[in-house]
Amino acid sequence: MAPVHSKLTYYRFLVLFFNCLLTFGSYFCFDIPSVLQEQFQGNLTCPNGTHHNGTGHNGTLDCVEGLGMTPAEYNLLYAIYAWTNAVVVILAGFLIDKLGNRFGVFVFSFLTVLGSTIFALGSHFKGTPYLLPLMLTGRLLFGSGNGSLTIVQNRITAFWFKGKELALAFGITLSFSRLGSVLNFFFTQQFDTRFGIQWTLWGGTVLCVLGFVSAIVVSVLDKLGTKQLGLDGVIQEESKKVRIQDVQHLPLRYWLLVLTIMFFYNGVFPFVADASKFIQDKYSGYSKQAASYIAGAVYDSSLVLSAAVGILIDYIGLRGVFAVGCAVLTLPVFALLAFTFVPPLVSTIWLGITYSFAAASMWPSIPLVVPQATLGTAMGLATSVQMIGIGVSNLIVGHILGTKSSELKIPLWRWQQMMIFMLANTIACILTSVSLNIVDKKQGGTLNKMTKQSSVEERGRQPVDTAPLLDEVGEDGSIN
Repeated sequence: MAPVHSKLTYYRFLVLFFNCLLTFGSYFCFDIPSVLQEQFQGNLTCPNGTHHNGTGHNGTLDCVEGLGMTPAEYNLLYAIYAWTNAVVVILAGFLIDKLGNRFGVFVFSFLTVLGSTIFALGSHFKGTPYLLPLMLTGRLLFGSGNGSLTIVQNRITAFWFKGKELALAFGITLSFSRLGSVLNFFFTQQFDTRFGIQWTLWGGTVLCVLGFVSAIVVSVLDKLGTKQLGLDGVIQEESKKVRIQDVQHLPLRYWLLVLTIMFFYNGVFPFVADASKFIQDKYSGYSKQAASYIAGAVYDSSLVLSAAVGILIDYIGLRGVFAVGCAVLTLPVFALLAFTFVPPLVSTIWLGITYSFAAASMWPSIPLVVPQATLGTAMGLATSVQMIGIGVSNLIVGHILGTKSSELKIPLWRWQQMMIFMLANTIACILTSVSLNIVDKKQGGTLNKMTKQSSVEERGRQPVDTAPLLDEVGEDGSIN
C-alpha cells in the first residue's frame, strides 16, 4: 500500500538535512578566534629568530606574531556577539512568528555571510585604528544573523518533528552544528600555519556562503511541504494572531527553563573561548594545535553523542531530571580544572558529555511548554537571555584574565578565578533546574514524559497548535 506516511517521514528528514546545514559554517566561524587566540593576541611584529606561529616550536618562543589584541579586546569579540544576540533575537523571534520561516532563513543567513566577510576584512588592517572597529562590526552582524538563524532553525525542526522524534531531530541538528565546531578545532590551526590568519578567516566566510545556499533550499522545501499538506494557509492565519503582548502569558516553567539554559551555557561557551590558551598556560607540554584539539573535545563529544542522546530522551522522557543531572555532573569539571592537574582532556570530554545531554533535554523542552504559534518569540527570548548571560560572562572572564597587555602567559591564579566563576554559574543552574522540576510536577509533569505522550496532552490543551496536524496522516493522504 502507498506509504504516504513513509513519504512524509522521508520529506521531514530531507528538510532536516538542509536545515542542519544552515548553521554548519557559522558554527565553524564562531570559534575560529578560540583556536587562534594567540594569533589574535599576538604581537604585531616579532624580532628575527623569536617568531613561531604553528604547532612547531623554534628559537626562544618569546614572540607570537598576530593582530596585537589585548585579552579584554579578544574577549570583547565574544561579548559583542552575545550582546548583539541578546538584543536582536527578541525582535527576530517575533518577526519569524509574524512573517514566517522562509523570511527568517534568508535574511539571517545573509547576515552571517556579511558579518563574516567584514570580520575577515578587518584582519587586513592590523596595526591600524580600523582593526578592532571592523572586526567588532563583523562580529555584531554575524551575531545578529547566527543567533536569529538558530531560532528559525529550531522553529522549523519543531514544526516538522513535534510528536515525531523531536529530541532526535534537535540532536541531529546540534550534531551538524557541532561538526562545524569540531572541524574548526581540528583544521583551523593547520590552515593558519600554512596560509595565515587572513586567508583562514576568509575560508570561514566561504562556509557561511554554504549556509546561505542551504537557506534557499530549505525555504523551497518548507514552502512546498506545507502547501502539499494543506497547512500553509493555516500557519499564515495563526501568525497573524501573534502579538508582542503574548510574552506576558508565557508560563513560569518556560522562564525557569530559560534561566537553566542561560546558567548552563554561561559555563560552556566562555570556557571554550579561552580553553586553548588555558591549557597551554597551566599544563606543560602542549603545543597550540594539541591544546586546540583538547579544547575542541567538548564539541567532539557532543558531535558523537547528540543524536543518540536525542533518541534516548525521546524514548524515556525525563527532560527535567536530565537538566538537573547535567548541572550536577558539570560541577566536577570546573573543580578539576581549577584545583587539580588532572589531564585537561578528561575535563573537556566530560563537559562535552554533559553539554550533549543538556542541549538535547533543555532546548526541545521549549516547544512542549509554549504554543507553536508563539514558538519563534519564545525561542528568541530564550536565546536573548542566554546571550545576555554569556555576554556578561565573557566580559567578567576578560576582566579576570587581565586587561592591560597581551601577555604570552596569563598567571595561574587568574585562570583559577575564572574556573571558580564557572562553578558559580553551574551551582545557579542546579538551583533553577530543581525549581523547574518542582513547578513542572505541580503542572502535570509534561517535561518528564515521553515526547509523544506529552504531545497528545498538549494537543488536548492547545487547539490552535498547528504542528500536531502533522502527527497523523491518513492512507488517502489527508491530515487527521
